[in-house]
Amino acid sequence: MRLEEGMVVDGRYRVEYLIGSGGMADVWLAEDLELPRRVALKVLHERYARDPEFIARFRREAESAASLQHVNIVSIFDRGQVGDTYYIAMAYLEGRTLRDLISLGLTPPESVAIVRQILEAAGFAHRHGVVHRDLKPLNVIVDETGLATVTDFGIARAGISEITEEGSIMGTVHYLSPEQAQGYEVSPQSDLYSIGVILYECLTGRVPFDGETAVAVTLQQLREDPVPPSYYNPAVSPALDAVVLRALQREPYERYPDADSFIAALDEAEADPGEPPAEPKKWWKWALVAAAVLVGLLVAWAATRSHTVEVPDVVGSTSDSAVSKLNAEGFKVEVDREHNPKVPNNQVFKQDPSGEADQDCNFLGFSCSNPTVTLKVSGGPGQAEVPDVVGESQDDAEQEIKDAGFTTNVETEASSDVDSGLVISTDPAGGETARRGSEVTITVSSGVEQVKVPPVVGMTLNAAKQQLSAAGLEFSSSQESSDRPKNEVTGQSPDAGTSVDAGSTVNLTVSSGPAETKVAVPPLVGLTQADAESQLSSAGLVASVQTQSTSIQPQDGRVIDQSPSQGTQVADGSTVVITIGRYEASGTGGNDNGGSSGGLGVD
Repeated sequence: MRLEEGMVVDGRYRVEYLIGSGGMADVWLAEDLELPRRVALKVLHERYARDPEFIARFRREAESAASLQHVNIVSIFDRGQVGDTYYIAMAYLEGRTLRDLISLGLTPPESVAIVRQILEAAGFAHRHGVVHRDLKPLNVIVDETGLATVTDFGIARAGISEITEEGSIMGTVHYLSPEQAQGYEVSPQSDLYSIGVILYECLTGRVPFDGETAVAVTLQQLREDPVPPSYYNPAVSPALDAVVLRALQREPYERYPDADSFIAALDEAEADPGEPPAEPKKWWKWALVAAAVLVGLLVAWAATRSHTVEVPDVVGSTSDSAVSKLNAEGFKVEVDREHNPKVPNNQVFKQDPSGEADQDCNFLGFSCSNPTVTLKVSGGPGQAEVPDVVGESQDDAEQEIKDAGFTTNVETEASSDVDSGLVISTDPAGGETARRGSEVTITVSSGVEQVKVPPVVGMTLNAAKQQLSAAGLEFSSSQESSDRPKNEVTGQSPDAGTSVDAGSTVNLTVSSGPAETKVAVPPLVGLTQADAESQLSSAGLVASVQTQSTSIQPQDGRVIDQSPSQGTQVADGSTVVITIGRYEASGTGGNDNGGSSGGLGVD
């Protein structure tokens, strides 16, 4: 699936335009709709998205890259799926690619300054178990301050089958180590080889091995030695030549053992660039005569000259420019790096000697050399371990993190597990290493999440349940009679608008409809049927009449029994059964229970 401008990926990233395209993926600039920032979306080509093993590795390595927090490594924010393929969201970097800068031309000090930062990034990743596998100028962005940032850490991994595939990674093979180009297992030394190629290209404007096909380049790597960079650029010192050529050794064990060793070698090459071998002297007889005359002149001159020299003040300059300036004026330089939180990285903050200094001279001052200048260069604030402050109070956590050399940013978050005012988490997490002076975000619990009780009075019980559930609240209900319709909510506690803990219970009062009217059953025994029916009708009750034989003549036509009995409270409209006596002479008795609504009694 190819993205288009204006498309929103994963409901979060609005695509702006295509930044670039490579063998594995396209990179798009996008706006993060959840956070105020622009991101670079790296979208995998669909032919890789159809390979389950590749996708699994892609996910694992994206997670590994996301764990690398370093000033020279691009930050990974997110990963996900778009259509039939997958993407990674990373920080959008302002600046030029190292490829652009190489095209414009770089001096040896500029080249070393950039490569040193690439090595810092690689060394950090290697210590965390991540090998880049695809270091090249296009994967390095340099901003206007000179900060170099390496992208795609842990994402690219090319096997031999991909190298031989037409057009798959052409342009990358020039930077692959011999073992990687042959499909063997890669190691941190494979990355160091790639960085050696990058340094070579920065110094000369060309790669050490080139050819029309990937196979041709690989064969050159295996059979030929690279031409020293100074062959193409005389400004490259013999010491720097040696550093580059060691990084480009065919066998991994012959290269630098780690990135720190590579950096140390660059520092030594800057401090002591070495001198090219002198050409043999010709016309030696005349040279001897000239030398004798010169010695005499030098003796006379040395006796009268001063043996001091003015050392340029380079405090405040970058390390590279300071070394270049001192070397140009004939001074050897030793660089001593140490962390200094008050001085920017790579800036000179002290030198010895400064001002006027004595030269080192031999007998009678025939030969004098400038003193070695020792520069104290800031390594920046350095790295420190973030304290683990989870569970501590906000004040204690802030103080502890500040004491460790970091700044703090406090955010709050509701939590049902952590008491209000205590730290839930930090970013970076406790135990991780981060740059001193960088910001640590502290997330502090605001307690259980508070929600406002919605108004539900007047709703049906079911509608009220839905409202409360949507608000994250529970409910209980009780019924009471009311003139409101049955199942309508007539009351709630707490009241609408009250702030309560999420998950709290709201008590609802629900109408059971109007209350039933109760009446007392009047006394009916002894009344005539007509009077009994009249009494019941007046009381709002209904008569049900049945007859029963009796041998007592006065009971004839009168109520001899009622059910319910007199005084019983019954609902309005209830039925009361009355039994009317029917006189029969003795011997003709019987019982007739047939119901009748006609009057049988006599007044």
